[in-house]
Amino acid sequence: MGKRTSFGSRDIGIDLGTANTLVYARGKGVVLNEPSVVAVDSRTGQVRAVGSEAQQSMGRTPGSIVATRPLAGGVISDLDAAEAMLRRFIRKARPARTRAPRVIICVPSGITEVERQAVLQTAARAGARSVHLVEEPMAAAIGAGLPVYEPQGSMVVDIGGGSTEVAVISLGGTVTSCSSRVAGDTIDATIASYIHREHSITIGERTAERIKMALGQGTGIQVRGRDKTSTLPKYVDLATDELLEVIEPAVRSMVDAVASAFDDCPPELYGDIMERGIVLTGGGALLYGLDERISRETGMPVVVADDPLTCVALGTGRCLEEYDKLVGLFGSRPLLTTAA
Repeated sequence: MGKRTSFGSRDIGIDLGTANTLVYARGKGVVLNEPSVVAVDSRTGQVRAVGSEAQQSMGRTPGSIVATRPLAGGVISDLDAAEAMLRRFIRKARPARTRAPRVIICVPSGITEVERQAVLQTAARAGARSVHLVEEPMAAAIGAGLPVYEPQGSMVVDIGGGSTEVAVISLGGTVTSCSSRVAGDTIDATIASYIHREHSITIGERTAERIKMALGQGTGIQVRGRDKTSTLPKYVDLATDELLEVIEPAVRSMVDAVASAFDDCPPELYGDIMERGIVLTGGGALLYGLDERISRETGMPVVVADDPLTCVALGTGRCLEEYDKLVGLFGSRPLLTTAA
């Protein structure tokens, strides 16, 4: 781990998500929550907007302005756009006229070494003085208030936009884990594809997400978009049951990821999870009926964290606040890893 140095007030933690990025400032809490979107001028390569401003431009930009997400499946897919986004977010989050911050960033547990290095290098180029990584399931568990340092089993399922992360945690370490690239974005794409194929309506990412979040809130959902044949506006009413059937394969994949995490779970920890339940975090935890579905399939009680959208960011913040404790606790198997 190198030299152990406590983090200071200018240092930050980042929940770098496919859909949204949250930034935690030490001593202040979550100070930034914006979409992970970058708008770039394709002629000059200049970044025109980042975050909320860039998201507003998605689908509404001139031909020369391209709004894109620099992450896919929970990992960086566009290094330049990710660097520009992180640079802007770091600048917004840290106090003016201070040294470059040290940064902790959350990453999916299933990323490759190449993907891990991409995060480290991108953050360093974006202005971080040093970069440390923490796996998302551990951060989610800490943020949800689970007793991760105790000799008891805790199970967390973090469902973000790009990945579903499942982990059984005990004594500050991950006993068993499973990572799937099927998550919230997969459901959005499935909904958009179905509406386009069956109802000849073209909708954007934001509309698909609104439809997903509206499931279970009423007897039906009205969808409006552009008719792919006439290019004129078109409206259609969809039943909740119809959409639930459409997204079933994606939901099935997420449930299977949860079930597979039990394959290598020691019996003693299995009993602990049976007693305290599986905790759901991330935006996907709010998907209609998902908690009941997982409980029915696994036979375990399932609870949604009090604030599922911010659990990973809050857990990252705890890593900032208790950095020295974490380093000393994990020894040769540290929770945090750092750039060379």
